[in-house]
Amino acid sequence: MYKVLYRKYRPRVFADVVGQPQVTVTLKNELMRGRVSHAYLFTGSRGTGKTTCAKILARAVNCLHPVDGDPCGECQVCRGLEDGSILDVVEIDAASNNGVENVRAIIEETSFTPATAKYRVYIIDEVHMLSTAAFNALLKTLEEPPAHVVFILATTEVHKLLPTILSRCQRFDFHRIDPELMAGRLEQVARLEGAELDHEAALLIARTADGALRDALSLLDQCLGRDGHITLETVYETAGLAARDYLGQLAEAVAARDPAAALGIIDRLHRESKDLSRLCGELAGYFRGLMLCKTMKDPGPLLQVSDAERREMQRLSGNLSLAAVLHGLDTLEDTLNKMRMGNQRTQLEMALVRLCSPQLDSTPESLLRRIEALESGIALQPVRESVEPPSDVESDKAQDFTPPPEPIPPPPAPEQPAAPPKASPAPKPAADPGALMENAKPFAAWPDILQRLSAGSKSVSTAFEGSSAYISGDYMLIDAPEIAFDLLKKSDQRTRLREAISRVTGRAYKLGPYKKAPDKAKADPLEELAQRAAAAGIPVEEREL
Repeated sequence: MYKVLYRKYRPRVFADVVGQPQVTVTLKNELMRGRVSHAYLFTGSRGTGKTTCAKILARAVNCLHPVDGDPCGECQVCRGLEDGSILDVVEIDAASNNGVENVRAIIEETSFTPATAKYRVYIIDEVHMLSTAAFNALLKTLEEPPAHVVFILATTEVHKLLPTILSRCQRFDFHRIDPELMAGRLEQVARLEGAELDHEAALLIARTADGALRDALSLLDQCLGRDGHITLETVYETAGLAARDYLGQLAEAVAARDPAAALGIIDRLHRESKDLSRLCGELAGYFRGLMLCKTMKDPGPLLQVSDAERREMQRLSGNLSLAAVLHGLDTLEDTLNKMRMGNQRTQLEMALVRLCSPQLDSTPESLLRRIEALESGIALQPVRESVEPPSDVESDKAQDFTPPPEPIPPPPAPEQPAAPPKASPAPKPAADPGALMENAKPFAAWPDILQRLSAGSKSVSTAFEGSSAYISGDYMLIDAPEIAFDLLKKSDQRTRLREAISRVTGRAYKLGPYKKAPDKAKADPLEELAQRAAAAGIPVEEREL
């Protein structure tokens, strides 16, 4: 009969347990020193090795020839415990044996010495399911059991245990297994099964299992049933997961405030029979990754994704503010709760429409996001609306990033106001460059534009380092090193800059360089002397030097 992978490859010694050195090293040291406690408590999330370590410990304390704290696996006791011929190790499921009468039966059995082994070991799984009366009946025996009895309690919800139970046990906490360690174990199992498992697929299985190796092995077992060469696509199809590019497209639609694109992706995934509840959870996890990219310098160790996917997430994080990312996380988490009791597709579609259209969301978080946007001068209109193409210096046809014309001194004022001409009005003159510089005001959101512009491009980030921008009417004047203007001579870079400005400000600006006003030239000393002579009333013909 076929044996599933998590049973077939269950660890036989402590060294085979993956990702729990804080438990296995301590237990081995205690066994080597002969310090066997009368009661152990193993806690942690599902699939992390609690029952496995309990069985190894039960064999190790009874092994006739232990090897550095591990059971030898060859002696009579080890073989008898493996095949079930020795009944001195009893495994009890407290979920179905949680009454006081079940505990009383255990207490009566403890008075008998073991038939073959040295210790009679009781492994009580899911011990938090015992009733209060059963706990109280177990207290005295758990505190002072016979010398030949060892209790091993295992639970996933340690907070439900009575303090009197906790104080009588030696507690060991099992952690969620690191995805990289889990992926290595999965690849090892796949090789033993004669299959080929891609590293990216192993990482995806590990992330899906959420720290539980048993769940990961079960998913690997399913994938092996489909193909001997397991790729990312195999895992996606087997687990019913949405491919990561779908998640990126949904995040891109939220950043672009394009609800139609988001709804189209949801419809396509629904027709492909994707689990929308799991999709919502995955999208929440993707937004968590965007949050890490916004708040950490190197989010790689926490993201646990490929380099290409990490770069894509960093690029997307530049298109969303931190407030928008946190609002997306709150909305998706609330939607997960609502999907348990309502129509899953409708709830998810409503959530994405609210994220793409903040003006339709009346939650306090959305209002705070809109207030923040107003304070920073960011318009909340959809950026996908057509914007009138800028003219003058930023035309796509321009080959150079040219400054506005030099300031022209105004003509002298006439002595008498001339009558207005009756002819048709002349074309509107171009903006006075001097007035542009004089009325220019600093633009506070320039760092946000640079973040979008330099996402994934070190050259752009270096070129605009230390730059600033000013707003003067319809112009955005840029104060930057010469290398930045050389970069903007390229049409694609100017297009990227215009798109970044449009996303942040919601409008189009004409571009130009910011030139500081030159220092006034020193007055001519001869001209100054002539002015003083005129003030003193000296005739012109007498002004000889």
